[in-house]
Amino acid sequence: MTDFSSALKKGTEISSGFFGKVFNAVDPVHGDVAVKVLHQHIGEADDDWALRKETLLNEAQSLSQADHPNVVRVHHLVKHASDDTLHLVMELCNGSLLDAFKTGPMQLSAVRRAATETALGLDALHARGMIHRDIKPGNLLVSKNGVIKIGDFGLVTDDLILGYGSSVGYIDHFAPEIFTGGGTSVKSDIWALGMTLYRLLHGRYWYSQLPDPREEIKKGGYASKLPWLPHIPDSWRRLIRRAMHDDKTQRYQNALQFLDALSNVVCEPEWRCELKPGKIIWTRSTETRNFLVEWTEHSSRKHEWSANSFPRKKGNKRAIGAAISSKEDCVRALNKFFAS
Repeated sequence: MTDFSSALKKGTEISSGFFGKVFNAVDPVHGDVAVKVLHQHIGEADDDWALRKETLLNEAQSLSQADHPNVVRVHHLVKHASDDTLHLVMELCNGSLLDAFKTGPMQLSAVRRAATETALGLDALHARGMIHRDIKPGNLLVSKNGVIKIGDFGLVTDDLILGYGSSVGYIDHFAPEIFTGGGTSVKSDIWALGMTLYRLLHGRYWYSQLPDPREEIKKGGYASKLPWLPHIPDSWRRLIRRAMHDDKTQRYQNALQFLDALSNVVCEPEWRCELKPGKIIWTRSTETRNFLVEWTEHSSRKHEWSANSFPRKKGNKRAIGAAISSKEDCVRALNKFFAS
């Protein structure tokens, strides 16, 4: 492997992960940058690490030429002068969509924009013969201008992917064929994009209530069993179910097919959604009225929903709908309400 010399000055740590830590840094040519320090994986044989270093060098060289608005710019790969680590020098971004996922459900239009920009970036990577293997909210970075850029690519191989996922908790994003030794492909990236969008639409609290995905995915039919927040339109549900189809021949075959389908999803009316233990609240506003919808879980058998509108200036409160019933009946009523 070729050694590099650099006047790179590493600063404070931004984050850490399975393969290494990310730091702020200053590069003499590119200014403020992010640096991912890559090291030998625990339990990884010396020969395997040597081979992976060569692979990383090749990936970095390819990515440095993959200049695309939705792919984090890779400047170069630097080998440390005194230890056996690599420093991947990249464009500096302002956080990731993991922050939005933790906060709560994103609005439909924001998810559509994120999905569009991610799919465009994936298409650029796939066109260069590269598989990302790790599409998830934390790897969808946000630029200083608010543009979504795919990052953390080229750090996982098919040989390492199961061990990598189990160590960092992202087996959730592995397509079914990976569990049976089918390996990764363009279509497994599409599956992971579908799971990412599901998570962004629902937020961490809702997602945390699901049965363990890594076990459910293995059973088959995972996407068809997913529960949905009632305000999410059928067009979104169809999009994500197809992206996450067990049979990869039935998925979108590439990012461009996915983008074509994405252009047909519905984003209006635009609701804001907030989840709390035992309660979900939706709000939206028009020029004349504010709308409030609430779903409350009183007990496992008793659920209540209500929908009201309020004048923004003069006028009267209007009750649009309400009922106390079972969870299943509440879900049906709310699905119908939002669909209308």
